[in-house]
Amino acid sequence: MDFMEKEDIESYKKDHLMKSATKIMAEIGCNHRGEMDTALELVKMAAIFCKVDAVKFQKRHPKELLTPEQYAAPHPNPMHAYGETYGAHREFLEFDLDQHRQLKAFCEEMGLIYSTSVWDVTSAKEIASLNPEFIKIPSACNLHFEMLGYLAENYAGDLHISFGMTTREEEEQVVSFFEERGRGKSLVIYSCTSGYPVAFEDICLLEITRLIETFGHRVKEIGFSGHHLGIAADVAAMTLGATWIERHYTLDRTWKGTDHSASLEPDGMRRLTRDLRNVSKALAAKREEVLPVEQVQREKLKYRKS
Repeated sequence: MDFMEKEDIESYKKDHLMKSATKIMAEIGCNHRGEMDTALELVKMAAIFCKVDAVKFQKRHPKELLTPEQYAAPHPNPMHAYGETYGAHREFLEFDLDQHRQLKAFCEEMGLIYSTSVWDVTSAKEIASLNPEFIKIPSACNLHFEMLGYLAENYAGDLHISFGMTTREEEEQVVSFFEERGRGKSLVIYSCTSGYPVAFEDICLLEITRLIETFGHRVKEIGFSGHHLGIAADVAAMTLGATWIERHYTLDRTWKGTDHSASLEPDGMRRLTRDLRNVSKALAAKREEVLPVEQVQREKLKYRKS
C-alpha cells in the first residue's frame, strides 16, 4: 500500500487546511421528528444563528432497507418510537422526494448547502435526481456496493463517506472501488466512531492523521464526523487536518428520538462554528517577522542596548 511521507502529510495540511476554511455541517438527520415545519426551523436556525456551511438530512425507503422481520419488529427502544413497529417508526420520520426538493430550495435560499445521507438504492436515485452539491454515505452503508456503484456512474457530485465501524481492509475496498471508476478524487472520507454518544477515549482523533497518511493523496479531502459531547474535540480534529466537521444538530436534546442526546442544540452549534472559524484564522505562520500589530509595541517596549 502506498503511504504518504511526512512531508506529504504537511503539504496536505497546508493545501487543504491552511488555504481554505474548514466547512461545518449540521446533521439534522431525522431530528425534525417527521415535521416539515420543524425541519424548516432547523434549517433557518442553522443558517442565521449557527452560521454553518451545510445541513444534512437522511433518506430511506424502509421496505427496501429492512427485512420483513426487521420491519415488523418493535422499536428496540420503545420510548423513542414513532410507530408500533420499527418499520412504521421509520416511515413516520421519512420525507418524500418533493419535500426534499423543498428543503433543498429553502437551504439554498438561506445560503446553505443541502445534502442528504442515502441508505438504499431507491433513495440514492431520488436524491441524485435533485443534483445536490454532495451526497453522504453513512457508515452503516459504506459497503452497499450496488448503491455506491449507481452513484459512481450516475451522480457527478462529490460523495462524502463515513468510516465508522469499518475495518482498514474495508476502507481500502471502498476507496479502490471509486478509484477503479475514476471517482477517487470525488471522495471526502470521514473519521468516525459509531456510538451515540461517544466517550472521549473512543473518539480516537489520531485516526484523522492515519486517514491522511493512507488516503490523503488519493481522495479529495478528509473529514471528521463526531458523535461526542461538547465541542472541544472538533477544534482538535481541524488542527489535525480535517476539512469537514459534521455534528448532529437538534432544537432540543430532550426530544423523543435516539439521536437528540448526541446532538448539539443551536447555541452549541453556534459556539462550535465560532471556535472553528477563529482557530482556522489563527492556524497560520507569521506573514512578516514583526507584524504591524507588534510594531507599535516594539517601538514602545523593545529593549535595545544603547
